[in-house]
Amino acid sequence: MNEAMNSIQQGLNEALSFAKGKQNKAVVHDFSPIDVKNIRTQIGMSQNEFASAFGISVSTLRHWERGDRKPQGPALVLLNVVAKEPQTVLRALAN
Repeated sequence: MNEAMNSIQQGLNEALSFAKGKQNKAVVHDFSPIDVKNIRTQIGMSQNEFASAFGISVSTLRHWERGDRKPQGPALVLLNVVAKEPQTVLRALAN
């Protein structure tokens, strides 16, 4: 348990240093906004197929495609990976 607490404390310290603008070893992944409809059409899926394949509600997908909402957090990460490696993600999800 001590090892886990030390790891958490180190992570918190690195996050605080990064937030204060200090250089450290933290790796920051910055995902830019993406065109969800373009990703879906490049893969050649309907809205229903895409939503089902990637665990997204059709309603949410439609909002993203219309621009009413923007994917955030894990959904944005998933969509960025799908944009780059759609077949790899589909294979991973199929297993």
